[in-house]
Order: sequence, then C-alpha cells, then structure tokens
Amino acid sequence: MADDKSQSGGQDRKRISLSEDYEVRDWAKKFGVTADELKAAVKAVGNEAAAVEARLKGKKG
Repeated sequence: MADDKSQSGGQDRKRISLSEDYEVRDWAKKFGVTADELKAAVKAVGNEAAAVEARLKGKKG
C-alpha cells in the first residue's frame, strides 16, 4: 500500500522507506550516517527503524 503522506505517526515512524527520498535523507540525518550507509543497513536487517539504528550503532561502537 502506498505511503499516505497526510497521515503521520504510529507505524510510519517505525519503518524506513527507501523509495522516498525525503525519508532516506531524514533517517540518515537522524542516525548521523550517509544515505548509502542507511540503505546498506536496511538491506541487512530490514526496514524496522529500531533494528537499523541498532545495526548502525553497532558499527560505530
């Protein structure tokens, strides 16, 4: 199902959509990584934000 941009919050904040440029930009900024690093993390662990964050923090630590 397409992302409904008029609805924000809830499930939408827990998932990262790589098909939306603004989401890639915003999530990369939030995690302090490049877009390519974000995309690689999503590819490795899926699009759940908590899992991506854990993956990225693990690589920095």
